[in-house]
Amino acid sequence: MLDNAPFLTHTHRNLTIEGYSRAAVQSYWRIPELRIGFDLGAQPWDFMGTATWAITHTHLDHIAALPVYLARRRMMKMEPPTVYIPEHAAASVDSMIKSFQRLDRGRLPCNWITVKAGDEIELSRELVMTVHATTHTVPSVGYLIWERRNKLKPEYQQLTGPEIRDLRLSGVEISAEIRMPLVAYTGDTSPPGLDNNPDMLRAQVLITEMTFVAPKHRKEKIHKHGHMHLDDFIERKDAFKNELIIAGHFSVRYNARQIAKEVAKKLPGMLDGRLKLWL
Repeated sequence: MLDNAPFLTHTHRNLTIEGYSRAAVQSYWRIPELRIGFDLGAQPWDFMGTATWAITHTHLDHIAALPVYLARRRMMKMEPPTVYIPEHAAASVDSMIKSFQRLDRGRLPCNWITVKAGDEIELSRELVMTVHATTHTVPSVGYLIWERRNKLKPEYQQLTGPEIRDLRLSGVEISAEIRMPLVAYTGDTSPPGLDNNPDMLRAQVLITEMTFVAPKHRKEKIHKHGHMHLDDFIERKDAFKNELIIAGHFSVRYNARQIAKEVAKKLPGMLDGRLKLWL
């Protein structure tokens, strides 16, 4: 395949996390097994087959490739994708797409679905996605994908197979839905985007941002601009219940060596080995 945009890959259990993220450059992520991607600051050709995307906010490093993605799928005669857009941005995105259609002299077909914090979206029989308010310089949301299963209620767990069958046939509801937070994606956010969404802190995989790491960069100014600092992770080290925490969206003021050095100095255990720097 064409190598037209970089991305990194990491596997955790049965999930593959792919993507790239640098502040003010471009951010894009996808989970192939879940058939969904997050943000489209650029669009690797390999990602074109993913037909569902969830956008967190409208800064260009997170949506600049949206019309390109739509045009490529149209060119390849693929079905229109489904794109979830924050409700506040729907009209502006619609205007942008119409402008590109006039420039490109071609349709950019897409199934647009507007979302807001508190919404719940059925992705499949096994997966549900919830939408959460985050805190950035423009209105923004994050997403949490849950795995759901039906489990036999405790009061029926000692029954035999025929007894369970008879109850089910009689119309008794013998099972209850249970949900497990699978993948959380914050996009750009200051700490309240995590603090106000505790379910994200117990997702199996958390993909979030750590834009700044240097001591000279003041947290107060960073938070005002809707981002997080390494020190914010240190302050919340006991709150993270995730199996894997992916930190990306690092400032271009640092190179990879500087980032790794600062984090290793302040978090030598890398949150018990659960913290992965997306470098």
